[in-house]
Amino acid sequence: MHDAATADKARQNASRAVWLKQLHQWHWISSALCLLAMFLFAVTGITLNHATQIEAKPTVTRQKATVPAPVVAQLAAFAHQHDGANAPLPGIAERWLTQQWSINAGGRLAEWSMDDVYLPLPRAGGDAWVRIALEDGAAEYEVTDRGWISWLNDVHKGRNTGVAWNWFIDIFAGLCIVFCLTGLLILKFHAVKRPLTWPMVGLGILIPCGIALLFIH
Repeated sequence: MHDAATADKARQNASRAVWLKQLHQWHWISSALCLLAMFLFAVTGITLNHATQIEAKPTVTRQKATVPAPVVAQLAAFAHQHDGANAPLPGIAERWLTQQWSINAGGRLAEWSMDDVYLPLPRAGGDAWVRIALEDGAAEYEVTDRGWISWLNDVHKGRNTGVAWNWFIDIFAGLCIVFCLTGLLILKFHAVKRPLTWPMVGLGILIPCGIALLFIH
């Protein structure tokens, strides 16, 4: 009887060791993949929380050029068909913007009227736009740069950062969930020998919930 109990306990310990090893492995892998991104998101969380105290002095750059007549003619014809609509620029206009100012319009929607074409080019940490007058082909290009802190804040929020970065944020969030859940399960395995485990976990839940309920209105 004693031997059977000993064997059963040994099997339980072996099973526990296997699960704990797997949890530790997933925990360190997810933490390694999240390390830099979590650090940056934590830092930018502070800068976002104090955005009003951190002054940013925008730098505005303006450039002008004249659009070639064939491009203007095609834009005017396109505007005649899309007056008041939002539609991408014709390919010839996108190529001219790339050659003139290294702008990748990339099928972005422009605002069309019979008088001009306005192409908004929102970007992380700033803004930009192009306006082309259809009467004489006069083009204006303006870029606003609000600095690297603003850029990091927009990267944190996924604002005007593109599809690839938005996918990265989703994947990073999933890795953070894995990191937290495996950490919680590891705590469960060690809680027997660490009496303060669950009180500390409970405190970590109660503090943010209490602040949210009492002070956020």
